[in-house]
Amino acid sequence: MSGSVGPANNARAQSPVNRSPNYPIESVDNALRLLMMVAERKQVRVSEASAELGTAVSTAHRLLAMLAHHDLVAQDAESKAYRAGPALVRMGLAAVRNLDIRVLARPYIESLRDSARETVHLAVLQGRDVLFVDCAESPQALRVASRIGTVMPAHCTSVGKALLAALPEATLRTTYRTARLPALTPFSVTQRSELFSQLEEVRTVGYAHNNNEGELGVGSVSAAVLDGQGRGVAGISVAVPLVRMSDKRWSQLATDVVVAARLVEAALP
Repeated sequence: MSGSVGPANNARAQSPVNRSPNYPIESVDNALRLLMMVAERKQVRVSEASAELGTAVSTAHRLLAMLAHHDLVAQDAESKAYRAGPALVRMGLAAVRNLDIRVLARPYIESLRDSARETVHLAVLQGRDVLFVDCAESPQALRVASRIGTVMPAHCTSVGKALLAALPEATLRTTYRTARLPALTPFSVTQRSELFSQLEEVRTVGYAHNNNEGELGVGSVSAAVLDGQGRGVAGISVAVPLVRMSDKRWSQLATDVVVAARLVEAALP
């Protein structure tokens, strides 16, 4: 039999997790309530936030602006409403262990590796960088090695560009505040304007490519895995030694990696 609270305690029993703090901080409470609103809804307007929190519109606006500064929310350029930002998405992925994107994606990246006979990576976006979180390595002697655990500038990788292209314009502008970008090779994109132009093309064709930009002698083709709200939760990349690449192969790999990304999307809960 489970235990119960005795009649001597007239107050409603509360677990340590749910008990109200002795010294609540109203601004922190409001910010956390805003985050829960954004997580539960597709979008939240400033007026809705103000009404829900019982604060002035200016106060709600300042709270949302601070959350946006930390990429926890992102503002739509047209509607001006706020939705979950990349940092909040990453926190959700990290917290929900049974929804680990690596577990979901693993069969599909292995299948793509087997059909392409090239190294396939899974990566996630971390601000201006990408973190490679899983890999199915090519069986060929000459191959691109696993990059699991490696962090690279997103603009120097095809998987980074695929994920950047899924971000709202306002988030992109916040992420890249300066015109100059660091380079990994002489072929890396070094101008923000050029990067943004490439991202427009990625949105049009549905995939990104990389030719000598992250590592000399290596090319790759990538596609983003999007959730139900169109947010990039991960990216799939096929990396190939350029000596094996041809125009026909670029095209075939692009088709294959997009198919793999769509299959992972279909498996998302």
